[in-house]
Amino acid sequence: MKKNPASRPPSPLCCDLISPMPRKIHGHETRDIKLPKNYCFACGPDNPEGMHLEFTLDEERRTFVCHFNLPKRYTGPPGHCHGGVIATILDDAMGKVNKLRNVVAVTKEMTVEYLRPVPLHTPLHVEGREVSVHGRQHINAAEIIDENGEVLARSRGIFIAVDPEKMFGRFVER
Repeated sequence: MKKNPASRPPSPLCCDLISPMPRKIHGHETRDIKLPKNYCFACGPDNPEGMHLEFTLDEERRTFVCHFNLPKRYTGPPGHCHGGVIATILDDAMGKVNKLRNVVAVTKEMTVEYLRPVPLHTPLHVEGREVSVHGRQHINAAEIIDENGEVLARSRGIFIAVDPEKMFGRFVER
């Protein structure tokens, strides 16, 4: 089920729901960890310079999905997105997947395969999914897909589950 994008004010990166959920999945929270502010460049609603990606869980497929359009500010080659921004979107999509296990995990390593130039001003979506889990090591994958279903870029990453209070506690605004 898609939410009608006309029902909310437009934003630079508009994300539509694909399946109903009690709430959208923002930032680095889990079921047990709530942050008062989120300044993440990719998904933080409190970062005025950020991308404001909003992910939803497709519960049936156990994937996290975000629909978006990339504005001119993310230009790399003329008319297309910068490769670093592509990597950021893929990393964030893979990072959201760790919520399926209710853990906070940081990126240890990721690879990106740039298959086709990612266009600006075009409806796109990114999907992140779990590949495997070995103890604290979570292996996830993500793809950026155009409106015709063509995969434009894909990634695979290794994430390490951490104790968020020990790792980030002193940096959190309370």
